[in-house]
Amino acid sequence: MSWKHTQVIAVVSVLFLSACSKSEPEAVSEPPPDEEAAAAAESAPEPVVEKAASSDPTVADPDRYTAEFENDAVRIVRIRYGAGEESVMHHHPNSVAVFITDTVGQMTTPDGSIVEFSAAAGDAVFNPAGDHLPRNTSDAAWEVVEVELKQRESVQAGASAPHASVVDPEHYAVEFENEAVCIVRIKYGAGEESVMHHHPDSVAVFLTDHLVEMKMPDGSTEEISAKAGDAMFIPGGDHLPRNIFDSAWELVLIELKQ
Repeated sequence: MSWKHTQVIAVVSVLFLSACSKSEPEAVSEPPPDEEAAAAAESAPEPVVEKAASSDPTVADPDRYTAEFENDAVRIVRIRYGAGEESVMHHHPNSVAVFITDTVGQMTTPDGSIVEFSAAAGDAVFNPAGDHLPRNTSDAAWEVVEVELKQRESVQAGASAPHASVVDPEHYAVEFENEAVCIVRIKYGAGEESVMHHHPDSVAVFLTDHLVEMKMPDGSTEEISAKAGDAMFIPGGDHLPRNIFDSAWELVLIELKQ
């Protein structure tokens, strides 16, 4: 949702006279001014961005980074920047950023290079682990939910029902997949329902207000409600959802593979 001290060495070589020689010492020529300038330019230091005392953004910059949930699989971090604000250098592991608002900014990397970025509200992006210093370059505040991924030792149980995108592609679309996660876009119209399907352990980030009735394999039902912008860890399992809200809703589901 990836950032040499100058030394000018003057060498003076002194040729000593041999005990049995009376020749004059050989003069050492100074390098031409142009060569000296070129050598100094080559050894000029590259810009280095100083790291924060802690690379954990919730410690290094708690005004903008807040941990909302954590277990052995993920940490959910809420990120908020005001117009023109910037952070300090910090680190994220492999993660998925879900943009709650339109977002425009730039990332400074540890070597001093700058990368411009932008995203629309609702976008979801997988980000490899790395260090950066973000800055909001827009004139509006923005908000992001960052789902940091952990490497678990335990293995999830196998699916007992097919994946939602296979049995119900009208409501479930896979937008990105790698060895760590599967990002699924979910959209339901008012009153619509699905069929029984399976999700592994996941994090849901709700882009709209949400009210759903979940029918379980044993026939029991459960209601889940959420507000736009909420993020929720959901244990893996089988269910059949039905939108009981009076309007359409949308969310991003980050399914965990590890």
